[in-house]
Amino acid sequence: MARAFLFVLDSFGVGGAADAQEYGDLGANTLGHIAEFCAAGAADRAGLREGPLNLPNMSSLGLLEIAKLASGDYPLGMPRPDRVFGLFGAANEISRGKDTPSGHWEIAGTPVKFDWGYFPSDGDAFPAELVEAICEQGEVPGILGNCHASGTEIIAKLGEEHIRTGKPICYTSSDSVFQIAAHETHFGLDRLIKLCQTVRTLLDPLNIGRVIARPFVGETPETFERTGNRRDFSVLPPEPTLLDRLVSAGRKVHAVGKIGDIFAHQGVTRVIKANGNSALMDATLKAMNEAEDGDLVFTNFVDFDMIYGHRRDVAGYAAALEAFDRSLPDVHRRMKPGDLVLLTADHGCDPTWRGTDHTRERVPIMAFGPGVRARPVGLRPTYADIGETIAAHLGIPSGKHGWSFL
Repeated sequence: MARAFLFVLDSFGVGGAADAQEYGDLGANTLGHIAEFCAAGAADRAGLREGPLNLPNMSSLGLLEIAKLASGDYPLGMPRPDRVFGLFGAANEISRGKDTPSGHWEIAGTPVKFDWGYFPSDGDAFPAELVEAICEQGEVPGILGNCHASGTEIIAKLGEEHIRTGKPICYTSSDSVFQIAAHETHFGLDRLIKLCQTVRTLLDPLNIGRVIARPFVGETPETFERTGNRRDFSVLPPEPTLLDRLVSAGRKVHAVGKIGDIFAHQGVTRVIKANGNSALMDATLKAMNEAEDGDLVFTNFVDFDMIYGHRRDVAGYAAALEAFDRSLPDVHRRMKPGDLVLLTADHGCDPTWRGTDHTRERVPIMAFGPGVRARPVGLRPTYADIGETIAAHLGIPSGKHGWSFL
């Protein structure tokens, strides 16, 4: 029996979404623009990286051909390999949004066909009655923020006032999300988690996708730093996902990073937490050693999005991609006959784009493993084809929203 390993490079879009204009993202291309900046020397950073974007392992899995398929152009400055060893293609998103839950659920075979609730971008983000309920039921003296904001910037701006007053920092973005930042010691991590659970219940009638706990430490704007104890509280997927089908078939799903939170811990048999891409890869490699026949190891590599995409750090994003690429031989060495590794993304977050939000883009599909024949699989109509490919590989019944490309 086979095993499967599904790695989401969070926000690693490849441009070309046919409906990008509807989301204000016409021309967004995470891979393409990073490569362009690197080729021009604009993403060089002393001690971090320099020169053209260098992803030899993913290029040998078809990444450059994927970029050409998705957006019409090869990435600037990246040499084409002599041979492609992987199965490769790109996928369109059909879910109504460009957020983390929608992308992951669709990857797992369950597109989001409904509209999420969102908070207004002008004036106060949260209605007065909601704020009143949060303060009363969450037992806090008030809230700070109440706006659209970047998490690191609003913590730097309001962190000292939060420590002084005990009021949590509450903010949102263009995603369907309510984020709460609070100090791990002055406010308390357990108290923050409990507050987020209260807010999750209050937001269910508004169809808000996620409540995110954003704990931080430090005493001044210069020393404030978010920790790895982030927690996401998501609504349940609208119908059973690939994960549910695997568990129903007696298989194990090893959820690495924030995967468990994204799926509201439904269809997950084991949660493995780690902070940062390097630690996430170490945890993934360990899970690969431990996974049994029929299992799925599902990892989200969050730094691409959280640390570099949202902060519009082109050099940091490029360096993170290069570090991930260097780790792929370690993945390959842990594979057994019958295994399948599939690399993809959940949306884009073009670090050269205006604003700080996700971008609507196609996502890459790169698959490899013993016995996997190198070939193009074209432009897939939905991310759900990824989940159905894993279902077919692991020998469980197919879902109703996608088609395997094996």
